[in-house]
Amino acid sequence: MSCSVAVSNSPVFSTSSLFCTKPSIVSSSPDSHTLSLSHLKPSSSSSSSSPSNSTSSPSSPFRFRLSKPLIASSTSPNGPVLKRKRPARLDIPVSSLSVEVPATSSAVASDVVEDEGDGFSVYCKRGRREYMEDRYSAADNLLGESKFAFFGVFDGHGGSRAAEFAAKNLKDNVLNEVSTTEEEDIQEAVKRGYLNTDSDFLKDDLNGGSCCVTALIKNGNLVVSNAGDCRAVISRNGVAEALTSDHRPSRGDERDRVETLGGYVDLCRGVWRIQGSLAVSRGIGDRHLKQWVTAEPETKVLRIEPEHDLLILASDGLWDKVSNQEAVDIARPFFVGNKKSQPLLACKRLVDFSTSRGSIDDTSVMLIKLEHYI
Repeated sequence: MSCSVAVSNSPVFSTSSLFCTKPSIVSSSPDSHTLSLSHLKPSSSSSSSSPSNSTSSPSSPFRFRLSKPLIASSTSPNGPVLKRKRPARLDIPVSSLSVEVPATSSAVASDVVEDEGDGFSVYCKRGRREYMEDRYSAADNLLGESKFAFFGVFDGHGGSRAAEFAAKNLKDNVLNEVSTTEEEDIQEAVKRGYLNTDSDFLKDDLNGGSCCVTALIKNGNLVVSNAGDCRAVISRNGVAEALTSDHRPSRGDERDRVETLGGYVDLCRGVWRIQGSLAVSRGIGDRHLKQWVTAEPETKVLRIEPEHDLLILASDGLWDKVSNQEAVDIARPFFVGNKKSQPLLACKRLVDFSTSRGSIDDTSVMLIKLEHYI
């Protein structure tokens, strides 16, 4: 049985509605209000205009009893208007979605780090990350030999733990291998030192990864190695020469190696990445991508000659904005033709120049005076 509801003064239903022949009745009771219902086919008794008759008419056998939230207002000139009382306010507890992770000792580092010795200078500056993720290592006069030294720059990603671990342990691991190896096999010794450092890091169940570039100087030989996109550039009478090649998925041989191992390389927002994640193809750590990201370095050995002015070791925070030759042109005047060598100032100039070109990455620059080790 169909029925319709007649609501007084409603913009949708009115007393002139085709479906209703009776006006709605508002009870004067303070406790309730009753709305009458009428059939689509009203009986002859529906012609009565008396409100009291309509409430008891047999044509309106149904009633809706509404509670107090509907309040009749007498302010309308056309008759009572129903108003809904505002419901009580609900207090719903809302918890914060942010999670604060306390900084660990390995994550906390100064915004700026600088250091220098007899044959080197280094300057590191934090970019827009919350914490500095770059680290460095510098040690000369090894085993009491003034011409025996080890230097390194380490660019962490996914945190600073891998970079910090490499800065503390790679030197010793490389020297342990070199000390028991013939001079002609020094490249293999350095390789084992890198791989042992990576293995030790993974055993500690630590996360994150780090790119590395190192320089071992022994008996007048320069042994430069890298894993990742940290780079070594040497100046030969003012002419820049890269001693390393960046390990990135965009490199053809690196992409082939990853794909041969069952991984994939794709372009994500203009950057080639392994498994859609990492933008470098070699480094210490990166356990979740270890199947494709190797810690095996590429190593180059050369004899230090008098025309070798300086060696630059730096993270990609520099090389992404400054070319090899520009870096040499900026740094060399602080060494050559200058009565007072200012290598630390040269490091700062390079970092500032990179920042002025829009670098927002952590940037670390180390300059090594090669004449000191001839």
